[in-house]
Amino acid sequence: MKDLPARRLLLVHAHPDDESINNGATMALYAAAGAQVTLVTCTLGEEGEVIPAGLAHLAPDREDRLGPHRVGELAAAMKELGVTDHRFLGGPGRFRDSGMMGVEQNHRANAFWRTPVDEAAGYLVETIRELRPQVLVTYDPDGGYGHPDHIQAHRVALRAADLAAEPAYRRDLGDPHTITKIYWNRVARSVAEAEFARLRAEAPGAVAAVGDVPGVVDDARITTEIDGSAQVGRKAAAMRAHATQVIVDGNRFELSNHLFQPLFATEWYELARGESGARAGERERDLFAGVAE
Repeated sequence: MKDLPARRLLLVHAHPDDESINNGATMALYAAAGAQVTLVTCTLGEEGEVIPAGLAHLAPDREDRLGPHRVGELAAAMKELGVTDHRFLGGPGRFRDSGMMGVEQNHRANAFWRTPVDEAAGYLVETIRELRPQVLVTYDPDGGYGHPDHIQAHRVALRAADLAAEPAYRRDLGDPHTITKIYWNRVARSVAEAEFARLRAEAPGAVAAVGDVPGVVDDARITTEIDGSAQVGRKAAAMRAHATQVIVDGNRFELSNHLFQPLFATEWYELARGESGARAGERERDLFAGVAE
């Protein structure tokens, strides 16, 4: 087995840009500190809405070339974050973006949403057994906001974590490995409400709602808070790299609905599996808190 860095973080996301918006500062922070940061993206994001008019021809209802274009955007974003290991689940294009819940694209033969969970999880098990991450970050069971690919990414990540720990599962993949801690992506409600109030004061009528942000929960559910203030510039640059999907304007950004959202320097998590490394009543400030290296 090859030598591995002492700290190893695996993130599982549905589409390119999800990682930069949710975890960009966290990824940059740990990459800069020498941790192994690995991103697995489950689809190419082929069904995304294209913002720049000059790239509208890439859209799925026209040339349907958005997916390959977003591969390049993701590579550029990872360069901004200093992340050198980013992969597509099963290889680029293995699973197709399923679109929003309830649309006909959900039923395509290669849609990620309709792929058997164990089939998709098998590819992730290979990565887990190769890299042996101690920490896994992904979405909650609702995918943060109900998108089918986000829900499926949650299911696949959790199933892969379980399978990777089973000695009897495809012995050719190597020794079993148990991930120590699993986190959901979260946003602290109190901060979100304060930041949205600030945006409404700056740009009334052009601001999204707090409920539009995936993963917003009451503060009591937040177990872990990562201060990304030193890395927020890199996060913003990574988000800009996803130019078909995101427009960044200072400390705010907008998606295809052209409604502003705050760009958070702090990133929050909820510990779903494993033991907290913080003292009782306090939040962790490190995803690896309490993890043996």
